[in-house]
Amino acid sequence: MYFMSELLWAEKYRPRSLDEVVNQKEIVDRLKRFISERNVPHMLFAGPPGTGKTTVAHAMAHDLYGENYRQYMLELNASDERKIEVIRTKVKEFARSRVVGEVPFKIVLLDEADNMTADAQQALRRLMELYSANTRFILTANYPSKIIEPIQSRCAVFRFTALKREDVVSRLMYICQSEKVNCVERALEVIYDLSEGDMRRAINILQAAAALGDVTEDIVYKVVGLAHPREVREMLQLALSGNFMEARKKLRDLMINYGLSGVDIVKQVHREIFNPEVKIPDDLKVMIADYAGEIQYRLVEGADDEIQLNAFLARLALMGRRLKV
Repeated sequence: MYFMSELLWAEKYRPRSLDEVVNQKEIVDRLKRFISERNVPHMLFAGPPGTGKTTVAHAMAHDLYGENYRQYMLELNASDERKIEVIRTKVKEFARSRVVGEVPFKIVLLDEADNMTADAQQALRRLMELYSANTRFILTANYPSKIIEPIQSRCAVFRFTALKREDVVSRLMYICQSEKVNCVERALEVIYDLSEGDMRRAINILQAAAALGDVTEDIVYKVVGLAHPREVREMLQLALSGNFMEARKKLRDLMINYGLSGVDIVKQVHREIFNPEVKIPDDLKVMIADYAGEIQYRLVEGADDEIQLNAFLARLALMGRRLKV
């Protein structure tokens, strides 16, 4: 019914105008003021992935130039085209040409600019000075500290924040209604938790889940390749109650049925330790979290998944007996 090879919903439902952008009100208000004055500075959009940095840049350009805004905008993904030659050729040629129209400047959007080499950033710094009369530069970065100081000092910095739960869930619900997909609200909340405020990832998870039919909590965990938290909690409770063999059997079921790696399971265990639904004394949570970190390190260094996770459950069983959980 739905195929990922079709147009990605993350692109299809991207806001086209600043009026459609949510959760970044302060940023949008500042940009609207720039647009009304037809006076836009060089800008640096910084923040976590999937919070709307590139989308806001496109929406601003749309509000400035109209439907044909791409004629006045050069977009480069700096993680791919990050060498100094690109800055000296493609960017320079676009920046030096003048624009005809009501808006006296063009826009160069450098996506993921924090991946640019140091030499390319130095070359860009000079272009920003030479062609500021007829070109404005917008840089997006997940890690603004990787942008050199001379560029940061030339830009107005806009810091994007992770999207709120209600904004993400309401947008996902709107997409489900538009695509005529049956969904459970709890499943959309789970998608938000898994995406950690990344709207692009949230929409892609929703589309993958919709490909299997109705969007439910179990389906969401299935498409992202994670075990249901309920089963992870059961494994923890079995181990802490001293029932090591049953906990080990549950672990094997999780690894086989869900195809999880050892690192995946440790990460889910770590998440569940601090879940309010898991009734564990705070002192024990500290001990488990500390040992989970040690097991995760061993797994990353190449230790055997099953042996290390069995050792983890054995330690939990000993802790549980000692503290009588």
